[in-house]
Amino acid sequence: MINKPILYGFVLLLLVSSCAHRPERSYPIPTAQQLEWQQMETYAFIHFGLNTFNDMEWGYGDTPAETFNPSNLDCEQWVRTLKAAGMKGVILTAKHHDGFCLWPTETTDYSIKNAPYKDGRGDVVGELCEACRKHGLKFGLYLSPWDRHQAEYGREGYVEIYHRQIQELVDHYGPFFEFWFDGANGGDGWYGGAKEARSIVASEYYDYEKARDIIWKQDPNTMIFGGTVPTLRWIGNEDGRAEATQWCAYSLDFGDLNNTKLLSTGIANGEVWLPAEVDVSIRPGWFFHDNETPKSLEQLLDIYYHSVGRNANLLLNFPIDKSGRINASDSLRAVEWHRTIQNTFSDNVLKDSKVTASNTRSPRFSPKHVLNDDYTQYWATDDGINKAELVFEFHEPTSLNTVALQEYIPLGQNVKAFSISYYRNGKWLPVETDEPMTTIGYKRIVRFETVNAEKLRVRFVTAKGTLCINQVGAYRRQS
Repeated sequence: MINKPILYGFVLLLLVSSCAHRPERSYPIPTAQQLEWQQMETYAFIHFGLNTFNDMEWGYGDTPAETFNPSNLDCEQWVRTLKAAGMKGVILTAKHHDGFCLWPTETTDYSIKNAPYKDGRGDVVGELCEACRKHGLKFGLYLSPWDRHQAEYGREGYVEIYHRQIQELVDHYGPFFEFWFDGANGGDGWYGGAKEARSIVASEYYDYEKARDIIWKQDPNTMIFGGTVPTLRWIGNEDGRAEATQWCAYSLDFGDLNNTKLLSTGIANGEVWLPAEVDVSIRPGWFFHDNETPKSLEQLLDIYYHSVGRNANLLLNFPIDKSGRINASDSLRAVEWHRTIQNTFSDNVLKDSKVTASNTRSPRFSPKHVLNDDYTQYWATDDGINKAELVFEFHEPTSLNTVALQEYIPLGQNVKAFSISYYRNGKWLPVETDEPMTTIGYKRIVRFETVNAEKLRVRFVTAKGTLCINQVGAYRRQS
């Protein structure tokens, strides 16, 4: 005969044990390298080359290599500036569409080795790679598949040349945190003097699978932008803006990879994890032009909140000027922007609040975890609970106007809609904002009119699966 107290105790132990287990993954989920990449949040683009000296955005491919002649090129100045602006890495345009290579490649004479810079012994890729290693920035490269200079472009021979260029870069300058294949492919060009238009089918012509294998043979953690084998996706515009609804899930169908409407939001039920990257320049153009000025502080802050604040990484471009440096006005504006963001998020006013949850899976997944900086800890609800709320009670009325939220994305992205309200004078009131409160993902930031709150409530209205919230912070934004 089974002793009933022992039986009941055993059943209780099983129930407690099952509740202590982490929630089931909600697929798709990020790879380790995708998670590490998303945690970078902001990094820099560098556009520099013959276009800089031609006052052009897209060179035709016929400008003499001798045109490239910066008077005071200093890659360490670039890296110091980028670090001061909060950048975690930098991606250099090693070759743009005009085909001019910023390293002494053996694949073509159209490169820096035939420019007067350092009497033909220069190597901008190498110099920037070394500066990044010295100062602790991650290094990545952009290598345009389209080459308007190459006579073989559009034929089988060019694909071999392109793969050899990738191999050279991997062998001499890797590993890379990200490798960029641009989406602009085919059209008119110089093409060795032919001066004609050539078209290709990008999904078939470049053999991106082989290109990826060349890169991943050295480092399988390299993130890839573009082509047919991406591990991240373009946001669908160059305006510095992601949509408020932003899913990391997507499709690897090549047609969908060119669908700007889908790219802007992701696909809620997509089969692969393909997080978004927002690329935008600090100036109107990607290359330096004397008649252009950097974006205002307000514009750059809006870009931050509409990229990082909407579950996307920000790739901010810095055009190098003709001297070979990041222009002083760009540098000052970027540092001002970074310091403003730092000041806003330096003090989480929730840190000393009392937090309670309407449902908690077990003490292992306590709501208190949303107030620490440990990304391995998170608050989670019981299985089947996809509606719940967190309430933060202040010791005294506290002013705030910004809330940042993070899901624990190693288990997937689940939240479909949420709301924010505050308690004052005996009643709950919604915050005043034009920001739609839909998805969260790795990070979501909501700005609203300043309130003076006795309590703050975040209500998760609907989700795909179990709620797993890593962090909630509230702040007082100054601008």
